[in-house]
This record gives sequence, structure tokens and C-alpha cells, in this order.
Amino acid sequence: MAPYSIILGRERHVFTDLRAVMAAASAEKSGDQLAGIAAGSHEKRVAARYLLADLPLKVFLNEALVPYEADEVTRLIIDSHDAEAFKPVSHMTVGQFRDFLLSYEATADVLKQLAPGLTPEMVAAVSKLMRNHDLITVAAKTSIVTAFRSTIGLAGRLSSRLQPNHPTDDPEGVAGSTLDGLLYGIGDAVIGINPASDNLDACMRLMELFDALRQRFDIPTQSCVLTHVTTSIQAIEAGAPLDLVFQSVAGTEAANRGFGVDLALLREGREAALSLGRGTVGRNVMYLETGQGSALSADAHHGVDEQTLEARAYAVARSVDPLLVNTVVGFIGPEYLYDAKQIIRAGLEDHFCGKLLGLPMGVDVCYTNHAEADQDDMDNLMVLLTVAGVNFLIAVPGADDVMLNYQSLSYHDIVGLRHQFSRPPAPEFEAWLGRMGWLDRNGKLPPRPHSDAFSRALLSYGGSR
Repeated sequence: MAPYSIILGRERHVFTDLRAVMAAASAEKSGDQLAGIAAGSHEKRVAARYLLADLPLKVFLNEALVPYEADEVTRLIIDSHDAEAFKPVSHMTVGQFRDFLLSYEATADVLKQLAPGLTPEMVAAVSKLMRNHDLITVAAKTSIVTAFRSTIGLAGRLSSRLQPNHPTDDPEGVAGSTLDGLLYGIGDAVIGINPASDNLDACMRLMELFDALRQRFDIPTQSCVLTHVTTSIQAIEAGAPLDLVFQSVAGTEAANRGFGVDLALLREGREAALSLGRGTVGRNVMYLETGQGSALSADAHHGVDEQTLEARAYAVARSVDPLLVNTVVGFIGPEYLYDAKQIIRAGLEDHFCGKLLGLPMGVDVCYTNHAEADQDDMDNLMVLLTVAGVNFLIAVPGADDVMLNYQSLSYHDIVGLRHQFSRPPAPEFEAWLGRMGWLDRNGKLPPRPHSDAFSRALLSYGGSR
């Protein structure tokens, strides 16, 4: 890749290659500073953005940030690019593309048709020229719909993952957290647990627990034990009632290798889950998780900034047609996203880039206890993402995950967002809540004592059953 330069004011700013331009144009991130690729000054960042704005989008089809020969994610991006879908914007620069995305012409249908023609590097580049409000405005236009037992991502709705993590995977503790969430109308996207162990037998017990609960109360949702894809394949072979196959993914081949996966293994997991035919309203069977900084933490970043690598992870996700994708935006720690400002910016970037690439994006609005952030900051981000049309958010009891030791959103937060913005859950789940008598005449979950017959039956459910 050739060097780039620009004169800004009285100073010439020189960048060694396109990677350096992209990194310097990024919003400030502690991870890029740790990698030694961040802009050294605000002037340098502005210069990089000027350069980026004038670059043709086609550049990203000809200058690979991670070498084609050395990386299967790059090969996936280039080889699967849809030139026909790209045509409407193929003549644009990155700056012109930004203006187009913010125009009235860029409707939901137009953006949906455009998605296969966009590469992760293109959407990462345009996001670097956008303010937070721009990211929200464009993302809010998009509607990416997927389905398994419930339909996720319909416009005007907000789904949720119920996360009943437990330090020892105790069935009674897991069941208690799950039932508590259901009483708040949480879990229409997925009831998804991070197991304390990847042990096959322990994971299968959790799968059986969730499936028994779902069948007993005829709940139109799906469950997922967030174990490694190879463990999920073994569980399928052993006859476990598995709904979704989970895997963490990243934006380079080397980083994915650190997770113990490659593209072929992800496709194998998807085919195994599809063979069960457990979906009732759709066939999206994958759940993928990402996060800015994952490639850098694995020393597999190739000198590329963390936000661009995050967008490349969405190419991996897109290749297996997932039901759910979410960024765990503040989970990796302050080494990569130092404070609330960086976490909020990253959450909006990730949601925007994923949606623009055609993915059903959710966000774990979260932070670790050693980050410069607090729950008020998470309140800000959850509201911004709801306005931006996020497909789903994650909730844990009391906003405090006692197994992973980080802070997220609570069940109450999801209820509050749904009421404030009139965002009901998935239609199948909403209908189920109605059948159970849990919705008032306005279709909202009212405050009430848990004294009605169904609530008593739900609360009496035992995890060992």
C-alpha cells in the first residue's frame, strides 16, 4: 500500500498506508493507543479524516488492510463481495457515501439491497466521519429481521436476551434467575447463559433445563448455552435439545484461531443445528458475539485499528446467517475502551456497522468495574441504542452479572425502555404475554403482585424438574 499525505494549515501530514489513515481517523480508543497506531494529536485525526473523506469507496476493494493471501477473513470479504449490489454507490467517495446515507434517498429498502455490496472496511471508514447522532440516524432507518421461534428485529420493537448466569451453573439458581426475568417479560430474543464450564454434561443439563421450562409453559422463544461451537456440535450428536449454536468471533483469521474456530467450523456448527429443524417461524440458528479489542488482545490485529477489525468480524457473522449478533461493547476492559465516552461511541459504531452490513445487531450495554464508567453512562447508551433501533439488549438480575463479574442492564431497564419508547417485544412473545394475562389494556407489563395463577405456577417451577 502506498503512503498518503495531506497539507492541513501549514503542516504536511504523512501516513504510511491506508491502515494508518484508518487508524488515525478513528475516534480516540485506548486500544489503538496501546497498539501504537492512534493519532498522536487532534490535528492528525482531522487530517486523516480529510483524506478518508476524499477516498473512493473502490479503494477498499483493491487495498486489503489484512493481506488476502494470509487471512481467510479477507478472502471471504473480497470473494463474497456483490458487485451488482455495490453499483449504486460505486462512484462515491467515503465522504459522499456519508452524505448519501444521511439523505432521504437512503431508505430502509435501499440500505437492505445495498448491504451485500458493502465491505466491512467501507462501513468502518464512513463511520469514522460520523458524529454519534449520524450513527443513530442511519441505523434507525434499517430493519434486519431474523426468526427461529420468535421474530426478531421488526421495526418499532425491542427484544431482549435473558442472561441467568450462575457461578456454579446450579440448576435452581439458574431457574430462579430465568423465572424472575420471564416475570418482567424478558427473554424474547433468547434465554442465553454463559456456562461456568465448557463441560459437555453440564452444558447439556442446562439445555434440558431451558427446554423443559419452554415446553411446560409453551414459551415462544429460543435458548442458548454459550459454549464453544465444538461443544455444541457434540451436544447435538448426543441428542441434546439445542436451539442455537453460539460462538465468539473476531475480524482476522489469527484472532479466530485464538477462539479455536475458523470459517469451516462455523459452517459445520450451523449445518448441525439446522439438521435438528427445531425452529417454528424461521431457520436462523447461529448466535455470535464480538467486541472491539478482541484481535488486539490476541496479538492478531495486523496493525489495523480495533473498530475496523470489529467491522470485519461482522463479515464472519454475515457468512452464517445468524439469528442474533451482539457486541459486548465494554466487557473486554479499559485497556481497549477506557471510559464511558469511548464505550458509548463504540456501541453506536458497532450497531451502525453491523446493521449497514445486514446483521441483526444487539448490544451488551456493559462495563467492567475497573473502567471509568458507571450505571448512569449505561443508561445513556441504552437510550441511544433504543432510538437507533437496536434489535435486542442483554439483561441480567440487578444489572450485576455474578458469574462474569461485570455490570450490564437489569430486567427493569428493558421494561422501562419498552414503556418509554412504545417498543414491545417480538410479536410471538408479546402474544404469549397477552395469553398469560400479563399485559394491561395498553399492551404494557403493569406493576402487580405475583399473585395470579400463572405467576404462582411460574414461580413454583423447580430447576430440577
